[in-house]
Amino acid sequence: MKNEEFSLRCPLGREASCKTLSKEAINDLSVDYICNALTKDSYEFNIIKQLLINITDDEEVIRYRCDVFEDFLRFPKLREDLTAILVKLKDLRDIERFQKDTEASHFWQLINRLRELDGYVDCITAIKSTLEEIDIQSEGLIYLRDRVREIYSDSGFEVLKEDIAEMFSVARNLRSITLGVNLDDMLRPKSVGVISLNNKAFTDSGLLKRFVKFASSQSELHDGTDVSGFTSFHPANPLTSGFGLGTPVSGAQNDLYDIASSGLTGADPMSDALKKVVTDILKRTVNSLKSTLNKYVGNSGYTFIKLMPEITFYIRFAELCDRIMEKGFTLSKAEINQKSDRTTDAKGIYNIKLAIKALSAEEALRAEDIVTNEFRFDDDARVYILTGPNRGGKTTITQAVGLAYLLAQNGIYVPADAMSLSPADNIFTHFPADENDTVDLGRLGEESKRLAEIFNVATRGSLLLLNESLATTNVSEGLYIARDVIKAMRYLGVRCIFNTHMHDLARNLDEINKDIEGDSKIESMVTGVENGKRSFKVFLAPPQGVSYAKDIALKYGVTFEKIKNEIDQRAE
Repeated sequence: MKNEEFSLRCPLGREASCKTLSKEAINDLSVDYICNALTKDSYEFNIIKQLLINITDDEEVIRYRCDVFEDFLRFPKLREDLTAILVKLKDLRDIERFQKDTEASHFWQLINRLRELDGYVDCITAIKSTLEEIDIQSEGLIYLRDRVREIYSDSGFEVLKEDIAEMFSVARNLRSITLGVNLDDMLRPKSVGVISLNNKAFTDSGLLKRFVKFASSQSELHDGTDVSGFTSFHPANPLTSGFGLGTPVSGAQNDLYDIASSGLTGADPMSDALKKVVTDILKRTVNSLKSTLNKYVGNSGYTFIKLMPEITFYIRFAELCDRIMEKGFTLSKAEINQKSDRTTDAKGIYNIKLAIKALSAEEALRAEDIVTNEFRFDDDARVYILTGPNRGGKTTITQAVGLAYLLAQNGIYVPADAMSLSPADNIFTHFPADENDTVDLGRLGEESKRLAEIFNVATRGSLLLLNESLATTNVSEGLYIARDVIKAMRYLGVRCIFNTHMHDLARNLDEINKDIEGDSKIESMVTGVENGKRSFKVFLAPPQGVSYAKDIALKYGVTFEKIKNEIDQRAE
C-alpha cells in the first residue's frame, strides 16, 4: 500500500499523541471486566486491552474512529467477512514469523513465500469484494477500499494467481531425484551428479526392480552413460517432459561433486556427498522459482497483518454493542467537541457494566430496571462534590462517566441516549487504597501520596474521578486535606467527580469559588432518596446531611418513636 502507515484508528498522515491509563485507572474502571465481556481468547484480550487503555484527545482522530466503528456496527456482513479474513491474516502472520528463521531450508522458504503470496492475494480479493458490496461511509474504510482496488488493478492478480498455482504444482510434485554415481579404479564412489528431478517417488515397482533385473541378468558393463531406458519411470525428467525450470539440470558431467576418500581404508562419506548434491539442486530449483516472484516483492501482506488488532477491536466491540442493544439498552455515537471547551452533556447515561451484567443468563437485570441520569460539565460546573447514602449509586455514576469517556475516545458507542464531550487528555482515578498498600504510610498517607502524584501530571484537560478518597476514622484530618484538593482542582481547571461521605466538604462552596482563582466551578451534587428508597438519580443540590438518615430510619423503622412503640406493645 505504497509503504504507507495506514491505520483504522488514525487518519493517514496524522500522528495521534496517546496517554496510557495508569494501573489504578485500569483497575478502577474495570477494564479487564469489559475486555472479558468482549472475548475469551487470551490473544484478543491482550490486543484489545492495549488499544483501549491508550487514549488520545485529538478530536479529528476520535471522530475518525467513531465513523469507522459505526460502519462495523451497521454492517454485520462486514464483520462476518472480515472475521473470515482474520483467519487468513493470522496465517500470514505465522508465515512472517517463519520467514525470520534463517535456518529454514531453501525449499521451505519457497513454500512459505508461495503460501504468503497466495494468502495475500486471497485477502486482497476478499477485502475488495466485501468493501465494494457495502455502503461504507467512514473515511478509514473508504480509504482501505480504494487502496485495495489500486493494488488489485496494478498488480495483475489474475496472472499472479496462475503463477502461484503453477509454482505450487511444481513444488508439491517434486517427489524424487535421480542421481548418477561415478566410480574410481577400486570401484569406490568417486563423484555424484544429478540426472533428473521427478514427480514420482522412487518405489520397489519402478527403477529398483529394473536395476536388480539388469544387474542379475547381465555380466557385462552397460555401454556408456545413457539412462534413457529408465525415463518412462520418471515422466518429470526435464529432458523429456519440460519441467519448467529453465535450463535442465542433468548429467553427471554437469553437476559432479567429488567424494573424499580415506585411501587405504576404502571408507567414504558418500552420504555427505549425496546430501550436498541434493541440497544444491533444491537450492537452485528454489532460486529459479523465487526469481519469478521478484516482480511481486513490493506487494506485502504485512500491511494487513498490522490491521489485525484494529479489525479485531472493532469487531468485538460491535458484537458486544449488538448484544447490549438487543437487550433493550440504548447506545449512541458520541459527538466530539473541541477539547479546549472541556464540556460534557450526557442524556440518559448509565454504567455499561450494568448492561454487560444483564447479558448473563443468570442475571435478572432488565434495561427498564436501570436508572439513567443527566450529567454535564460546563462553565457552570466542572468539579462535583457528590454525596449520598451508602449504595446510593455514587460509585456507579462516577465510574459510568469515566467509562463513557474511555469508550467515546476509542470510537465506541457510549451508554447514553445522547452524549457530547470534549476529549480528556487522560483519565485519573483515586479509589480507596488496598489495605495491603497502606502498611508503611497508613491509609491517609498513602492516598495523599497518590493524589500528589496525580496532580504532578494532570492538566486542565484531564478527567479526575475520586471515590471515597481521604476517608478516615479522623474525619477532620480527611476533610482538611480534601478541601485543599478541591481548591487545587479549581485552580488547575480539571473536570472531576469527587464522591464522598464528608458532607461538610460540599458546604460553603461559594466561598471557595470566590476565593480561589480558576475556571472549574465547584458544585454540590447528590444522589436522591425518595420516600426512604434510593432513587439512584443525581441532581444539583446542597448535601442532604441527616435527611438521608432520617429517610432510611423511617423506612426501616429505627426511629425512637417506632422503637418505643414496639417496646410498649410487648410490655402490655
